[in-house]
Order: sequence, then structure tokens, then C-alpha cells
Amino acid sequence: MNAAIPHAPLHTLEDQIAELAAHISAATWRLLALIREYDLRAGWNCGAAKSCAHWLNWKCGIGLGAAREKVRVAHALAELPQTSAAFREGRISYSKVRAITRVATPENEDYYLMIAHHGTAAHVERLVSAMRRLSREEAQEQLAQRKLSWYVDSDGSYLVRARLAPEQGERLLRALEAAEEELPLDDTVTRSMRRVDALERMADSYLANGAGDSSGGDRYTVHVHTRVEALEAAAVTEEDVSAETSRRAACDCGVVHWLENDRGQALDIGRRSRNITPALRRALEYRDGGCTFPGCTTRHHVDAHHVVHWADGGETKLDNLVLLCRHHHRQVHEGGYGVALSPSGEKRFRDPKGTLVPTGPDTRFRGNVLALPSAHSVAGLEIDAGTLPPRWQGEIMDLSLAVQALVQRDERSGDHENGRHRPGDGEAFRSGG
Repeated sequence: MNAAIPHAPLHTLEDQIAELAAHISAATWRLLALIREYDLRAGWNCGAAKSCAHWLNWKCGIGLGAAREKVRVAHALAELPQTSAAFREGRISYSKVRAITRVATPENEDYYLMIAHHGTAAHVERLVSAMRRLSREEAQEQLAQRKLSWYVDSDGSYLVRARLAPEQGERLLRALEAAEEELPLDDTVTRSMRRVDALERMADSYLANGAGDSSGGDRYTVHVHTRVEALEAAAVTEEDVSAETSRRAACDCGVVHWLENDRGQALDIGRRSRNITPALRRALEYRDGGCTFPGCTTRHHVDAHHVVHWADGGETKLDNLVLLCRHHHRQVHEGGYGVALSPSGEKRFRDPKGTLVPTGPDTRFRGNVLALPSAHSVAGLEIDAGTLPPRWQGEIMDLSLAVQALVQRDERSGDHENGRHRPGDGEAFRSGG
């Protein structure tokens, strides 16, 4: 590495580092803008990824946690125009932006930006943490007002109304979003309907065994009330459950076959059969290690999928089984994706059009950091070594004053109208001498 970088005075290296860091900040803004657009258009679903974050994890090599944070920040920036503009111009770093977007609103983002311009990322983090602690103290009253009620309407529908504390609401929404990711997309299903389905999925997970852990043994027992030939054909049962849904449910569970006549009367109830023994399940988990769909990193809550379904004569043995997460198990059954095992044991997945799903990300793209300055120049961004560094000269940040200023901004009456003092730019920083 030393041979690739010419020897230069330290101040020259410092300027080059600071300038390139500013260009990278501006490029990161562009990256997040593209991510937001890609997520809004659900481009990631074309490859059957669970979410935009999962796609970034696979295609761009970004850790799943960091990818989720980038998606969050990308959407938050759309509501914070001043922060977005400063980030686009390379005047604040991603670390500062990430912190600001946790708490800022369009009404107070200018104050957080003032701290960001005058202080370091550590100063911004301290202020954000202080504001979040303050919010938690105020949330105690909201927690005391929590309640949930429901009633059954005349048509049998349940109407639920709830008031949740902020942290409870956030946890519920996060859980709903996670459950939504596991549901197949359907143009006929609205977002509100998907949330109901996600809530039902959460209830099913808890009712299964509390924690919803289904990493081994039986997940549930399926009671099949249809004729075997209905499973063999691409038909719909009398209960409007598709054959593929029944086949997916029967992949990794116990099955009780109810032999019925045309009037639905039980003529015979078959013995409950266990499809996958614990020993076979352990061997399968050891071989696959988790979901085998390309790009998926899910290791827990996975199903054992019969490559050739048992209804089609497929055997319950290791070379006819693959592990799939709930999302990709649905994609293979209801979503039209296919999977095959080669004689060597290689898993090959195909999309509904029959195209082979690549096992790794496309490597034709190459980064070119030297192109950043010219691209930003064309975009009218004037970035140099002095663009990104803050104005901080070692002063001590008065955290209480900064918090006071933000609390005042949240009050309904304006500071000038009630005669209160409004701290000016940089006033939260004072000399340590």
C-alpha cells in the first residue's frame, strides 16, 4: 500500500484525507437517495429478497444491521431537507446524519445541524442520547395511559382499539414490519390488509409455543380434509386453500389424514405421521446451516422443504430436502419459484420465468473513487479539504443549554413571542479555560 501512495508532506495527506472524506459523505447521500428510490419501488422483491436491507446485505456486502440502518436513514432524510442538503454537499458525515435522523424533526433539525457544524460526531451523539433520555422520562405518563379494547361487530368482525406508549408502539410496529417481510406480495392486498395478516402471524407464532421457536421437531400438525388427488393437482380446496399452500404446510409437520365423503362426514381418521424425524432434522440443519435460497442469511425459524413433494412420491430423505426460511418457502410454493438438487447436492433455484437465480452477487461493477471529485464538480458541489471538518476548537459543549434550546423549540408558543432567550449559533459551546 505504501508503494501505491507517493510520499508527501503530512499536511498534504491531511488535506487529501479530509477532502476525500467529504466526497465520500456526498457520495453516501447519493447512495442513500438511490436506496430510498429502490426500496419505494420494491426492486429488491424481483429477486425474492425479504427486504431492501437483505438485498443490500447480499448484493453490496453490507452487514444486515448496517443495511437496515441505511434504509432507515435514507427514508428519514426525505423528511429532513436541511440535513439532507448539508449531507449532499459533504458538509456533515454519515455518523452525524445517522444520529440526527433518530430524533430530529423538520422544526428542530436546524439546531441539531448547528451542533453538527460546530462539534464532532461525539457531541451530536451526546445531545441525541440526552434528548432520548428526556423523552423516556416523559413517556412514563404515556405508559400509565396505555390501554387496549375490542368488541365483536354484528358480522362477527373484531374491532380493536389501542393506545400504546411510544416504546410499546415502536416495538409493535417493528414486529409487524418483520412479520410483513415474511408475507408474499399480492397486488390485490392493501397495506392495511397485510398488517392484519402480519398481526395474525405474530399471534400464531406465540400460540405455537410462546417464543415462537420452531427450529426443531414438529412445527404444528396439519389436518388434511381434502382428497389426496387434490394435493396432486393444482386445485383449490372447498375451503379456498390452494393446493400449493396445503403442500407447503405439509412439508415439515405432522399430518393427520381425514377421509371424508361428499357431505364432509368423516369416514376414517388416519394415524398421525411424522414426516421428518429429529435425527434427520439435525442432519439437515448441519448440512444446510440455514435457508439455502441464494442471498438469504436466515439460520433460525426455517422449514424443511421436500424438493419432490411427498404427494408426488418424493421421499423424506436428506437428498430430497432443503432448508428454507418462511419467506422463501412461500416463494417456492405459492410464488412460483422452483428448486432442484443436482446429483452432487448443489441447490439450483429458478424464478417463475424459469431463469436460474444466481448464487452470488453480480461482480461486473467496480468502484472508482477517483471519479467522485469530477462527478461532484459536474453536480455543482464545491468540495475541498475544508468542507467536512467541524468548527470545533476544543470548547466544552454545554449539554444542558443545548437540551433546553431543543425543549423550547418543542413548545407550542414561539420563543420570541413569550420573551424567552433563544441560544444562538455555537452558544452551546463554551471555552474550557
